[in-house]
Formats: sequence, structure tokens, C-alpha cells
Amino acid sequence: MRFKALGLHFTVIMAAGLALAAPASLLAQQTPDPAEQVAPAEDGQAGQEDSMADAPVGERQIQLVGLGDSLMAGYQLQNEESLPSQLEKALHDRGLNVSVANAGVSGDTTEGGLSRVDWSVPDGTDGVIVELGANDALRGIAPEETEKNLAAIIERLQARKIGVLLVGVIAPPNMGPDYAKRFNPIYKRLADKYRIPLYPFILEGVATNEGLKLGDGMHPNAQGVGVMAGRMAPVVEGFAKALEDNKS
Repeated sequence: MRFKALGLHFTVIMAAGLALAAPASLLAQQTPDPAEQVAPAEDGQAGQEDSMADAPVGERQIQLVGLGDSLMAGYQLQNEESLPSQLEKALHDRGLNVSVANAGVSGDTTEGGLSRVDWSVPDGTDGVIVELGANDALRGIAPEETEKNLAAIIERLQARKIGVLLVGVIAPPNMGPDYAKRFNPIYKRLADKYRIPLYPFILEGVATNEGLKLGDGMHPNAQGVGVMAGRMAPVVEGFAKALEDNKS
């Protein structure tokens, strides 16, 4: 499901809002230090690519899928610059035999993700990094609906014995404090309910840094995605190792 204008403008609204309007306490609350975390793209871009190059050898490869929107798909970036590709490389550099397939669709909402989760995540997948909800917040979709869709995605994956790492977003300040109060706690609540690891904020380290975004000021550039991948890598490493232990 694509929402061109809305999906395209989410990142700039959220980033600008975080830089200019969001109080520091909100960022501190929603984006804890990565060391404390248990486990943590627009216009028709969609893909599910599996970069296998330079993978460590000697053990069974863990198959991960990144299910998300433009931030996962890699808006205006080359395949090797997308979050799944850079995250995979970061994990290889840590000595992990892991592949991260790109199932990001620019402009996608949680409803769109739910409608395609069964065919976007193939059999044999060990774990899914679920990054959805940014476009819900931009459209002003009721947070209760967003939470319901995310819960259904998690339940479908768990029913297939597939692990889930949930990645959160923060409601843009222009939606107002009442909306943020209903929206922002969704991810932590779901992570606790389903006992899954959480990376609280996908744009941690990038949202307020113009040098890490494309010329449109909306989406992360390749360097910005590298920052995202680097911050997420320790969390995804823990997630992958837990999946490997469960399979052995």
C-alpha cells in the first residue's frame, strides 16, 4: 500500500519536529542508550534482496527479514546502501553468519505491512525486524489501530515460529501531545506483551542531524543509514544469537 505524499513527508516532519519542537525529555525517554537495550524508503520502491557476500562461514546462516517502510527500503539509495544491506555488513564485521533480506515498501503503513506479511516473509525465515508505524502517525491514524495491526503482525510471525525484533518510531510533534501520549508507548507495550526485543527509535542519531539526511531533508542518506545500522547492530546481534540458540 502506497501513500506518496504522506509517506514522503513523514521523516522531515518528524525530524524537524524533533529538532525544533520536541522537548529533550521526550527524546531521552524514547531513545535510551543503545547499551541499555535488550535487542534492537517513497514512490514504488519495494524489494526483498538477500546480500550473501562476505558472510562468515562455519555455522548455519541465520535468515532475517526487514519488514518496513521507506526507512527500511532505502529511499533514493543504492541496494548496498539500504538499512538491511548495511546492517548485514555490520553483523558480518562482528563475525555473525547472518543475512538480512529487504522487505521494505516506501509509504507503507502498519495496515499495509499486515496485508503482506505472509508473502513478504518466506518460509525458512528465522527472524523479522518489524519497522512500521511512521506513516500511521503522519496520517493521524488512531494509535489503537496501529497497535492492533502491529500486534497482528507479531502474532502471525510467532505462529510461524519466527522471531520478532520490534523497531519503534516517535509521533511527530505536530500531531500534538495527546496523540503522542497515545502513540509513543505502543512499541514498549507490545514488546513487553509478546516478550520480544525492542529498538525504541529507528532514527536515533540521525533525526536531528541534517548532514546525515538526503538533500530533500527528509530521508537518511547512505551515511545516515550507516549510523542507524551501527547503532542497531549490537541489538540485532543479540537477537540473531538468541535465534541461533533456539534453533540449536
